Amino acid sequence: MRLIDIFAWTALIVLIATLVAIFVALGMMPGRIARKRGHPWAQAVTVGGWATLICGFVFWPLVQIWAYVDIPGGQGTCR
Repeated sequence: MRLIDIFAWTALIVLIATLVAIFVALGMMPGRIARKRGHPWAQAVTVGGWATLICGFVFWPLVQIWAYVDIPGGQGTCR
């Protein structure tokens, strides 16, 4: 192997490792935010974050918003 081949393989491995790290960080983000904010359905937000990221990125922003939205029990009901 020449030096350029070793450099190309090293760059490819670094690129793949970076993409995996970004994927894991995005998958963990909604759950961490929900737990940090004391969301009543933090576990559901965590599962939703991973499921939407794995099955298609389209609904991931909605789960991210859901992590920030907290509806306290008893409030917001119509009387």
